[in-house]
Amino acid sequence: MIGDMPRKLPHLQREVSRHGMTKYYVRVDRGPRIRIAGEFGTKAFFEAYRDALAVAPAQSRAASETRGTMGWLITEYMASPSWAALARETRKQLSYQLAHVHDTNPDVPFKTVTKAKIVEGRDRRRHKPTDANKFVKAMRKLFAFAIARDMLAANPAEGIDKVPLPNKAIGFHTWTEDEIAAFEARWSVGTRQRLAMDVLLYTGLRRSDAVRLGRQHIKDGIATIRTDKTAEQVILPILPPLAASIAATPTADLALLATEKGTAFGSKESFGTWFKKACKAAGVPGSAHGLRKAGAVRAAEAGATEAQLNALFGWREGSRESATYTRKARRSVLAKESAKLLMIPPAPLDGAGNTPAKPLKNKGGN
Repeated sequence: MIGDMPRKLPHLQREVSRHGMTKYYVRVDRGPRIRIAGEFGTKAFFEAYRDALAVAPAQSRAASETRGTMGWLITEYMASPSWAALARETRKQLSYQLAHVHDTNPDVPFKTVTKAKIVEGRDRRRHKPTDANKFVKAMRKLFAFAIARDMLAANPAEGIDKVPLPNKAIGFHTWTEDEIAAFEARWSVGTRQRLAMDVLLYTGLRRSDAVRLGRQHIKDGIATIRTDKTAEQVILPILPPLAASIAATPTADLALLATEKGTAFGSKESFGTWFKKACKAAGVPGSAHGLRKAGAVRAAEAGATEAQLNALFGWREGSRESATYTRKARRSVLAKESAKLLMIPPAPLDGAGNTPAKPLKNKGGN
């Protein structure tokens, strides 16, 4: 028997067996049903539900694809456990590229795609370097899936260089301490803008995780959340400035950061747009990611190790990010210490241009 489910959970069906056992499934259109494990209402259940929604559309299209084509391979990949295991943000980025390839070249046999063809596709996107690099990444993952299923012997997307990014050397602007102070002066404790800054600065979370952080993640003054991008679990103490900000600010039901209507932000992009307006009002050129970088700078210059930075910011062991911040912090300390040497004048030279030898100390003799 299939029961009706609340409209708030689209495509979710409930089945009660003749023994009284309740099972839940996701089904999109007339596609196959995907079983949802876990107890209804738990965090594990909703994570499984979201993962099922990510693969269900592809599974419902699978029967209409011609086997061996790019359209078929893309559909198989997006309906696979490998796809479901990716972080939601990664799936979002890849799906845009894969959907475009599917729409423009659905009938091309995937075994005929060469490295030169992928380079050609990358170069067509070179006016948008980030888009071009995401295209190459999507192709690399797609053909890696084919290799893992013994459909292909070699990955034609391997070894393809990325398109250089114009601002690669500079990256996102890192907030200065003066800019942080200016933002705090404009947005006092108790405003939603100030809470947003405090969450970003005192947790080091990315936008995608900051918008999800809620009271359900906090227990006994400790926040525990699994990052959306790397799936790493981070455990963060709620520092006093952030605790005071949370206590003074209205929040959404399941998220600390709320819109004017009191609801959670629908996406990291909508939050980012809103936060940039708050930065502009404060007269600072900052962004959400720039605050994360400012926090990393603070921690590194205070002596945090690479392992500590990895644990705090959710970077994987051996991360280049943590190594970069610790290296810069060491250089900063060395530069400050070395600068003192510039104040020591050189010893005077004698008439021949030589530095006079220091007189020997008398050790008791005449």
